[in-house]
Amino acid sequence: MKKLLLLLLTWFFTGCNNGQVSPANPDSLIEAYVRQTSFNGTVLVAQKEKILLEKGFGLKNKKDNTLNTANSIYQIGSITKQFTSAIILQLVEKQKMTLQDKLSKYIPDYPKGDLITVENLLTHTSGIYNYTNDGHFMSTSSERPISRDRLLYLFKDKPLDFPPGTSWSYSNSGYILLGMIIEKVTGKSYFQVVRENIFEPLEMHHTGFDFTDLKTTDKAIGYSGDFSAPVGIVDSSVSFAAGAIYSTVGDLYKWDRALYTNRVVSQALLQKA
Repeated sequence: MKKLLLLLLTWFFTGCNNGQVSPANPDSLIEAYVRQTSFNGTVLVAQKEKILLEKGFGLKNKKDNTLNTANSIYQIGSITKQFTSAIILQLVEKQKMTLQDKLSKYIPDYPKGDLITVENLLTHTSGIYNYTNDGHFMSTSSERPISRDRLLYLFKDKPLDFPPGTSWSYSNSGYILLGMIIEKVTGKSYFQVVRENIFEPLEMHHTGFDFTDLKTTDKAIGYSGDFSAPVGIVDSSVSFAAGAIYSTVGDLYKWDRALYTNRVVSQALLQKA
């Protein structure tokens, strides 16, 4: 999501057998960026399943002069798409749907939905207009709750950028539709499905969706590039399955490690992803 400022850096150095990553003073580079006001956030560095660094840098809240810690919680924006994709793949594994299902199967009145597959939505090859390109909406309305019908209105009737499957264009709209498909298939809210199938099994206790109403001292404030002003929070109903998740580096590390096992999806399907 373009408006989301992700002040979160998660570094995973895995499978490094040639010693290129040195465990000696691994935070020196980050400290240099902090001194130049070029970085403000939290870093996790891991190598061969050993955490070398898990530390907060800079200010969590400039107004209160509080510092980031390893437990700082951030909006993670479009990293949310990984979780949405994983749920779709889980449903495919359970034979509740296929990647070649047409969008029209789940949203019958969607224009040209019989030409767009689930796989097109996953791979940004649907041609569907990206609603976050609407600068007026994003600058004036994205911080307020929105109904699903109103969200669909932002892109549903826009002409396709290209015939489905013939080109590539990043589309948050496609992931909004994937969230809706998940709800259709499961009969539950997208938020509930992700909690039950990913957050809870992986014990991601500091990860959720409604960052606006999150009450915790670990909540970090996002800032503009020069840290002069806070950046507004995109409401979870606006970003939905394309960008609503908040998390910590520790929880994202649990997510990363789980992907190398069969705890999320099978390795064969992960390779396809």
